[in-house]
Amino acid sequence: MANIALPSVQSLLIELQFNGQPLSTGTAFTVQTAKGAYLITNRHNVTGRRQDTKEPLSATGGVPSDIVIVHNKKSSLGQWVIKNEPLYHSETPRWFEHPTLGAQADFVALPLTNLDDVELYSYNPANPGPDIHVGTADTVSVIGFPFGMTAGGVFAVWATGFLASEPAVNFNDLPIQLIDCRSRQGQSGSPVIAYRSGGMVAMSDGSSAAFNGPVSKFIGIYSGRINAESDIGIVWKASAIQEL
Repeated sequence: MANIALPSVQSLLIELQFNGQPLSTGTAFTVQTAKGAYLITNRHNVTGRRQDTKEPLSATGGVPSDIVIVHNKKSSLGQWVIKNEPLYHSETPRWFEHPTLGAQADFVALPLTNLDDVELYSYNPANPGPDIHVGTADTVSVIGFPFGMTAGGVFAVWATGFLASEPAVNFNDLPIQLIDCRSRQGQSGSPVIAYRSGGMVAMSDGSSAAFNGPVSKFIGIYSGRINAESDIGIVWKASAIQEL
């Protein structure tokens, strides 16, 4: 297979179901911890409810009981395997929420238990990548599955926009930064990265560094737009994911 950019397979297509009935699609990615592999996605994906009003997201009124994950097949780039993970043990959620923000943070970590024949291409929020400069108006990419659409096979779609707020400043006193990007339904849970194709790249300390190939920095997780009329999107910072 021709060269594939790693972020194209790090994003995973997910489908939220209630007892086998599809409700919605979204995006997720994995991280590795001392306790094993976890799936990271938005809290509103797994609850099936809006973060603000708690109303069901699905027109059916249903909320999910399971999450179906389209994983990369082990040692077979360009092939995929479908796995199911329950969202509840009895009636207790299996996912973990941010240690201080709790349900206010729109991202969760779900332990993965069904990984036979699965290849994991995980992000590491503690080591998000080279310290390339990512400031206001610099380009960032939301890599996911708008409307459940793929870019061929189950490779993710790249939507690229610009950082719309100061990285050092928290939006609404939460670990959030804003982006200006035409992202849509289905991209909730997408990793957001700064991707540079190589060559001379500006670094955070004001210097420049030469890279022989593509380089990326993990910025955070996309969780939707500030309102339905705007292309300004919400990104929970990598540092908050690391706290989780």
